[in-house]
Amino acid sequence: MKRSTKALTLAVLLLATAAAAWWWQQRPVKPPPEKYRTALVDRGPITQVVMATGTLQPVTTITVGTQVSGTVMERLADFNDRVKAGQVLLRLDPTNLQARLRQAQAQAASAQASVALATANLERNRKLVAQEFISSLALDQSQREFDAARASLELARAQVDAAQADVNNSVIRSPIDGVVIRRNIDVGQTVAASFQTPELFLLARDLRQMQIHTNVSEADVGQVQPGQQVRFTVDAYPQAEFEGVVQQFRLNATTTQGVVTYNIIVGVDNSDDRLKPGMTAQTRIVLQSKPEVLRLPTAALRYQPDDDDRKAIAAAAAKGASAPGAAAASAAPQAALAGDDGVLTRTRGGERVYRVWTVGPDQVPQPHEVTVGIANTRFTELAQVLSGSVKAGDALITRRADAPANAR
Repeated sequence: MKRSTKALTLAVLLLATAAAAWWWQQRPVKPPPEKYRTALVDRGPITQVVMATGTLQPVTTITVGTQVSGTVMERLADFNDRVKAGQVLLRLDPTNLQARLRQAQAQAASAQASVALATANLERNRKLVAQEFISSLALDQSQREFDAARASLELARAQVDAAQADVNNSVIRSPIDGVVIRRNIDVGQTVAASFQTPELFLLARDLRQMQIHTNVSEADVGQVQPGQQVRFTVDAYPQAEFEGVVQQFRLNATTTQGVVTYNIIVGVDNSDDRLKPGMTAQTRIVLQSKPEVLRLPTAALRYQPDDDDRKAIAAAAAKGASAPGAAAASAAPQAALAGDDGVLTRTRGGERVYRVWTVGPDQVPQPHEVTVGIANTRFTELAQVLSGSVKAGDALITRRADAPANAR
């Protein structure tokens, strides 16, 4: 009886031990935590743009002033009025100007009478000289008086023309077909044009065609060309996107706090009259666009191994150096990078060479040298693989897992 009890106890213990061993072998093994965040290489479109902020302005603006001084007697145009070339915008009180005109006309009449008298004297003296009643000196004196009278008449006529022009200029007319953008005067005000031409109105030629004046930094202007498409938004219509075209690249650079920018003029069709002068436009100048390319995550180009990563790379290189054949060859790139300071200065064939990294065995970063094409904030075109292997579906390191999401 005792023997059967011992045998049963031993069998239970063996069964329990076997069950524990089986459970130990079947338990889920928790993988080691990932050291890196990665993103996949894929295929798709890339559009490269330049972001800039600009201001909407009319294509042509004309400042309407006055050449004469006076008090505003009548105003016939106001803000936002559409005007035609030659249309009266403003009338100044012409009383003083008309008085000066009459004075100039009177002086011209007096000068005309003097010319008539001098002409008669000259003709009479010519006859007397021919009859030898007077000397030729008297004839010369008569000729001088005639010439002086005629010059005085021309001067008086010029003064009449100037006075008449001032009277005409008291009526301010529109020089173009356009829209009144700004008005700086009202009835009863006095304008003085003695030293500087007063600005009475600001006219825009045609608001159906507008421009965006935007500043682009020197880092981006190398790829900006006339004819490139531009997309932009304005705060007044946050759900709408508008289009334009680069019209002009102006060479006059502006330096603000050490930042050099250039003025880019963007032409905009405003046929629906939704856009207004002075609106702020958030522009995206489309530099290049490709519909189907091999794309790298742009963040992968910014990743650089830290000190811990470099120690792991050096250790993997040392371990690989002792391995035969292929293992040693695969460790060669890592050995070359073991003493790298992370600053890439090499170029090849005029193109800058970048390094991207994949997660290798034992979570050791493996380098790959590539050249790139067009890029934006999310994707960069993979132009050529110079060393290593990068293909669609590969996961490239973008940052360490313990680094903040916005780490560079």
